[in-house]
Amino acid sequence: MTHPAATEKASTGADAVLPVSGPAVVAHGKGDLRVDDLPLKAPGPDEAVVEVLYGGICGSDLHYWLHGAAGESILKAPLVLGHEISGRVVRAAANGAGPVAGTPVAVHPATPGPGAGPDAPRYPAERPNLSPGCTYLGSAARYPHTDGAFSRYVNLPVRMLRPLPDTLDLRTAALIEPASVAWHAVARAGDVAGKTALVIGSGPIGALAVAVLKRAGAARIVAVDMHAKPLEIAAAVGADEVLTATDSEAINAVQADVVIESSGNHHGLASAIQGAARGGTVVMVGLLPTGPQPVLISLAITRELDLKGSFRFNDEIDEVITALTDGTLSIGPVITHDYPVTEALAAFDIARNSAQSGKVLLNFRVPADGA
Repeated sequence: MTHPAATEKASTGADAVLPVSGPAVVAHGKGDLRVDDLPLKAPGPDEAVVEVLYGGICGSDLHYWLHGAAGESILKAPLVLGHEISGRVVRAAANGAGPVAGTPVAVHPATPGPGAGPDAPRYPAERPNLSPGCTYLGSAARYPHTDGAFSRYVNLPVRMLRPLPDTLDLRTAALIEPASVAWHAVARAGDVAGKTALVIGSGPIGALAVAVLKRAGAARIVAVDMHAKPLEIAAAVGADEVLTATDSEAINAVQADVVIESSGNHHGLASAIQGAARGGTVVMVGLLPTGPQPVLISLAITRELDLKGSFRFNDEIDEVITALTDGTLSIGPVITHDYPVTEALAAFDIARNSAQSGKVLLNFRVPADGA
């Protein structure tokens, strides 16, 4: 189910009339996803009220629904999901900071923090994505949980908001957050211009990595997946070749300078190591399950591969917005479906099926008489 991009503007300004409640997508526990009518709380002095227009369903959202947990982040109370959103400010922050009412925005969902106490883990100050006290919208990593932004209206601190030009389609803008994850992963590989790149796993993050690699000047991009639909999307955003994940001989023959592993399973990591050229770099952005995993570590050693982790992003979101605005980054084909928020369960059901979907969006626009 698809819908046109948002073009209308909501009533804006300090005197904007807002509803007392609105629909929100809430995970209550394993297998228990609901669209609840939640009250709109009063914003803090540094918070703007944002009307959410589109929200992208992430793998973590699916895990909270399907398993009641995302990795070691376990649901202990109902959690409003969502951190991939685009919208419009309908009431500016009371302290005068941040974008004015009417401004279209994307959201950087992280709140970095150093952690508490003298035993808090150390991290590089210039890499706040690694801060041990970091919280993220729509995360159960801490309790009380950090509610997400899958709500018709949401109060957000202005430091999270990134103003967007009016020329940028807000439907596409819902991909800014995951595109930033892909941008960070590619940046971890260093300069990719003129190099051969291999992307293992062509779901939304993998496909976005293909698009970022294309923009960064990779000479040859090979995408791998189990299913035809993700490979079709990868080709549409810049892959020069596509391979099925079972074709190990062809994957091994790629001999890539740079590999982006985005499948999130040990089979994909094995393919990444086998498909890398000697002295190559493997960036691991797909999050494998907690606990020990089988890895072809001997091969990684003898080939002197650089294995690098990649986790979320920092200020890359600003570069993504610039690249989308000037047209040098093309990611539209990654979106395959959008559903009205009232059909959230159907949207989540199609999003879990990687053979049929890429990025699935929730559309929070409702008729004016239902606002």
